[in-house]
Formats: sequence, structure tokens, C-alpha cells
Amino acid sequence: MLDFTGKVALVTGAGSVGEGWGNGKATAVLLARQGAQVCGVDLSAEALAATTAIMQAEAMGDRWLALTCNMTASEQVKRVVDQCLARFGRIDVLVNNVGGSAPGDPVSMPQEVWQAQLDLNLTTAFLACKHVLPVMEAQFDAGGTGGAIVNIGSVGSHSFQLGGRVSAGYAAAKAGLEAFGRSTAIAYVRKGIRVNTVVPGSMHTPLVEHRLVKQLGAADAAALIAKRHAAVPMGFMGDAWDVANAVAFLASDAARYITATQLIVDGGMTAARSA
Repeated sequence: MLDFTGKVALVTGAGSVGEGWGNGKATAVLLARQGAQVCGVDLSAEALAATTAIMQAEAMGDRWLALTCNMTASEQVKRVVDQCLARFGRIDVLVNNVGGSAPGDPVSMPQEVWQAQLDLNLTTAFLACKHVLPVMEAQFDAGGTGGAIVNIGSVGSHSFQLGGRVSAGYAAAKAGLEAFGRSTAIAYVRKGIRVNTVVPGSMHTPLVEHRLVKQLGAADAAALIAKRHAAVPMGFMGDAWDVANAVAFLASDAARYITATQLIVDGGMTAARSA
């Protein structure tokens, strides 16, 4: 078990659509279970309330701060960072988990949807880093550890469009997120700050039922899920805990010599496609 005792983690997208475990919700709970104080951020107060209920049920409520925020608005992001510092005094881990896909190619996708995809999947991470990096840098300059940033990417950034679905804006933004992570990692490598990206493949989270079934026009959710399981070389989709465990590793001291890289969590999908 990794030990995050004494560390503070800021996790964006820490709620979950509907019941079940989304990547951010699982990550927030896992880090808290491993000793961290966690500031969970989400656009939806309702989604955050479900995470809060789990934290309180597991007697971790005193180490949990839930804040609503539009992560595409810089002033709101700064407010969240300030509130996290006021409550916990520092930020050791930042998990950039805000994102979502919209279908469309360059012709069919309206420009406003394209821009919204870039803002949701890439600008949110930029703004979080803009306001958290100075905090981590100051911690390092004061003689402590800087921090660890983990972005949540997608195999969509590797031109892997699941089920024939084209999501040009999402693919471009997630590819940009990986490049942003590498560039930021090198910019801050001498400041004790590591930046890495977890790249999930086909995962079974509540978004499958709540978003993909509608986007793909699937009449039978069970059939869609079975098809997605069959497309993975391991024979099944991963879940939010597979992502959360990868995040926890990269955010932990066990990964102290790992920066500017991507950890693919996809059951072999990328390798099978390129073979």
C-alpha cells in the first residue's frame, strides 16, 4: 500500500455521473484511504455529494474538502486553489481529471464544439497547473518536496477511435495534454515537480451508460458493453480503480524517478493495434 500520510491532493472531476465509480471519484477515495488529505473539485455539486458521502461513511470526512468549480474559468480555479491552501496548507498532488468526448470530424463538428472540447480536455489542465505550480515551486524552494501532477489522457490521443467513432476534438485535446505534460515536466524538473499522464483505454465507468450509449445510438446498452469488452485483448474493459491505482503510483514517492512520460492502462489495446 502506498502511503500518502501528510500529503494533500487536489483532484478535479472528483464526482461521478450517476451511480458507480468514475475515475476521479475512485482516485479521490483511494488517495484518502492511503492517508492523503483530499480536495475534490467538480462542476456538479450533486456528483460531489456522492463522493462526500463515501468519505464520511469511511470516517475520512475530516480529510476531505468538496468544492464546486468550472475548471475552464481561471478565477474559479484560483479560488479553489486558495480554499484548498486555507484548509490544508499545501498541495502535494494535482490530478487533472476533467474531460469528456463529443463525436465529430472536422467537417461535421461545429467550431464551438471543437473549442469546447479543447477547453474541457486541455485548458482545464493548463489552468490547474497555472495556479498550482507556483504553490509546489514555493514548497520546494522552502526546502521541502515540490509535488506530483498526473493528467488523465486517453488512447484516443493515439488515433485509436473506439468502435469506429470519430472524435476529432477529443483526440486532438488529449494528444495535446500529453505534450503539455511532457513540456511542463521538463520546465519544472529542477523544482522537484514531476508531471506524468495516465492514458486509459476502454474503461467501464458510468459514462458508458450515461454518455456513450446515447452518442453511439446504441439501442442495447448490454450489447454495447459486451462489444467493448470483446475489443480488449485481455477480454474485458478496465474500471475506474485501474486508473486510480495508476494515478496513485505516479503521484507517490515510489515513482520519484519518473517524469515526462505516459502510463498506458488499456488491457493491451494499443499494442494490439500497432502489432
